[in-house]
Amino acid sequence: MSPTQVIVTVIVVLVLAALVAVAVVASRRRSLKQRFGPEYDRVVAEQDSRSAAERELRERERRHAALEINPLTPESRARYAAAWEELQVRFVDSPAETVGEADELVSRLIAERGYPTGDFSDQVAHLSVEHARTLTHYRDAHDIRLRNERGETSTEELRQALVHYRALFADLLGGDPVGHQPPEQRHPDHPHGVTNR
Repeated sequence: MSPTQVIVTVIVVLVLAALVAVAVVASRRRSLKQRFGPEYDRVVAEQDSRSAAERELRERERRHAALEINPLTPESRARYAAAWEELQVRFVDSPAETVGEADELVSRLIAERGYPTGDFSDQVAHLSVEHARTLTHYRDAHDIRLRNERGETSTEELRQALVHYRALFADLLGGDPVGHQPPEQRHPDHPHGVTNR
């Protein structure tokens, strides 16, 4: 083989290796975007670089894999659904207290499923692996609850907090039990008496 052929062969091998590396990175990125949805964009915006964000998300996957996530029994699922229904009924008479109760109920459900319930940021990071699409709701509910504790919320904001908690609650239950919206969201002309928002 001539020196020119050797150089051409080396260049071809290097180009092919670079293309494979680019394809692997693109595939990993697509996989992360698909798995984390809007959480992917949020983490990218918070980190110094896309690669740092992707490392963070892969680390979340690794930590999540170490958890023992438990499916709910039908009895447990029914118990939580009934508790949520009772909570919504109480909202009409005591919205401020009900938001705190909703947070506690969601936290109990999170714990029963096998997720850590300590630090809110860690909790969200663990939940993001399987429940990323409802985390914005959970963050918004958490923010409203904190403002509620300081006496800085309106009844409408408290209603929104309950709707936000409901999104993660339904996701953790594995579906949305019929009729689980705040009472003023029920609508007689809609199937099951419930509006979308």
